[in-house]
Amino acid sequence: MLDVSSISILVVDDTPNNLRLLGEILESQRYHVRKSLSGKIALQSAYLNPPDLVLLDINMPEMNGYEVCQQLKSSEITRHIPIIFISALDQVEDKIQAFESGGQDYIAKPFEVAELLARVKNQLLIQQKRQLLLQKTQQLEQELEQELQNRQMIEAEVQKLNFNLEQQENLRMQELQKSREFVSTLQHIADVIQVLELWQY
Repeated sequence: MLDVSSISILVVDDTPNNLRLLGEILESQRYHVRKSLSGKIALQSAYLNPPDLVLLDINMPEMNGYEVCQQLKSSEITRHIPIIFISALDQVEDKIQAFESGGQDYIAKPFEVAELLARVKNQLLIQQKRQLLLQKTQQLEQELEQELQNRQMIEAEVQKLNFNLEQQENLRMQELQKSREFVSTLQHIADVIQVLELWQY
């Protein structure tokens, strides 16, 4: 379930009327909308505060949508953000180039509002599931790392116990050897005394 009030969508289009229209449609669904009239400003905004989704026009001066998309996807900060192209260009090669530059979806102008909202929601749900999967993966990695550390601590403790046991066993063997030598010495003394006593007789 999406918490739309916490979702930020960056809309990039050099035509103010298009920005206003898209903004009204998305804000009617309680999305937080940020608007940009140029690709360069959009990149600065995305790097400073990454949005959850980008709606991107293609035909823009200075930097077109393909270039903006490629730069977003080449940055570690923004590469995970889904991008939906919205363009009056409706040729197959335009759509192919959009996907090759890193876009996740493509909507041709003029568009149906219901279709736009459905595609936006779909990309946000995919992104949400991706984030949940990433969090779960990170959690599992942390648990595995903790388990490995615990195992290493146990192994170190076992090695320490084994070393102590070996030391104790060595000491015991040394004491046993000393006892045997002492008994042997006593036996030798007793034998000498016995011989001396026999000589006296």
